[in-house]
Amino acid sequence: MAGNSFGQLFRITTAGESHGPGNVVIVDGVPPGIPITVEDLQVDLDRRRPGQSKIVTQRKEPDEPEILSGVFEGRTTGTSIAILIRNQDQRSKDYSDIKDKYRPGHADYTFDAKYGFRDYRGGGRSSARETTARVAAGVIAKKLIAEAFGGQVVGYVKQVGDIVADIPRPEDVTLEQVEKRPDGEPNIVRCPDLAAADRMIALIDKVRKDQDSIGGVSEIVATGIPPGLGEPVFDKIKADLAKALFSLPAVLGVEYGIGFACATMRGSENNDVFERASEGARVERPEARAPSEPEASAPGAKSSASDNGPEVSDKGQARQPSPSIATQSNRHGGMLGGITSGMPIVLRAAIKPTSSLSKKQPTVDNTGTPTTIQTKGRHDPCLLPRFVPMGEAMVAIVIADHWLRWRAQCGWAP
Repeated sequence: MAGNSFGQLFRITTAGESHGPGNVVIVDGVPPGIPITVEDLQVDLDRRRPGQSKIVTQRKEPDEPEILSGVFEGRTTGTSIAILIRNQDQRSKDYSDIKDKYRPGHADYTFDAKYGFRDYRGGGRSSARETTARVAAGVIAKKLIAEAFGGQVVGYVKQVGDIVADIPRPEDVTLEQVEKRPDGEPNIVRCPDLAAADRMIALIDKVRKDQDSIGGVSEIVATGIPPGLGEPVFDKIKADLAKALFSLPAVLGVEYGIGFACATMRGSENNDVFERASEGARVERPEARAPSEPEASAPGAKSSASDNGPEVSDKGQARQPSPSIATQSNRHGGMLGGITSGMPIVLRAAIKPTSSLSKKQPTVDNTGTPTTIQTKGRHDPCLLPRFVPMGEAMVAIVIADHWLRWRAQCGWAP
């Protein structure tokens, strides 16, 4: 099977199935010196973990990561990082009655059509269980971009069914708002609009009791991202972000910025006006630096040129410090021409309703004979609450990869 790796310089490779012994990720390209511990990994794995509340699957997995290589005394060594998350609560017998039947909405048929053989237990390699490995890798990516230039990625639930949260400034949403309510109780649906969150929980609980499921939208926001990441043609950062999100289970649509609403607008309405960024502007251009170095030039780094003249680069070329530029609005979602602009990257992923249902559905078996199917396994009535850390992880991985690629190609430039 091909297609188990993602990224160029920050590169992850995953292995594992839903009901196998566990899931593994190998992370290559991580610079030395990044602080990382098992406890760091556990935070996001707990956010993704099943069995958290009544509105997610009741499969009980501790998801305790084991760092097998690439970390010494709490810091990355620069070598490949291997992480293992063991499966402990498989119930493979739940799938024995449907091993020859094709579950509607699942990859059972397409997997058979391609390989002629499949692990029917919980979807095997196609299961969202594989994302434990990605979430672990995403923690490392988040650490890297935070160390390098102060970047941050925060996701949340924007919509469940027809209930849409009112979030006027996505870039201001904090992880604490996503995870906790003001009284300290867990925000189990991970929506920062608490009025909408309560309605979402009620809707998810209703569809669960109806033996059904519901979809929605997750919004993911990356802030502190310097301008200059990405390429103008085939390696546009927006294209890599779309690929990253579409590679996650159940994602049926991706948009950024104003998204599909741009189709109804005129150019004069859609364009974001440039301006010199003022103090307290929407985006601060962070001073980027390599994690293991005291100083390094990076996209968006503040110039150290004095008033006496232009700074001279290590190439001996005079360069004028460029002003910090922002836009008055952010309909472009932080990316122009496939390259980051320095404004917040705002993405939305449409998540389909869970395909596995407790209610009986018509289908066919692997001989084409009509039959019915009723799934006995434990499944999410809504995937959105647990999708949030998955989406964050993939966005952070793309940004980390593009930052390393920028540093390799343009790291000496202004």
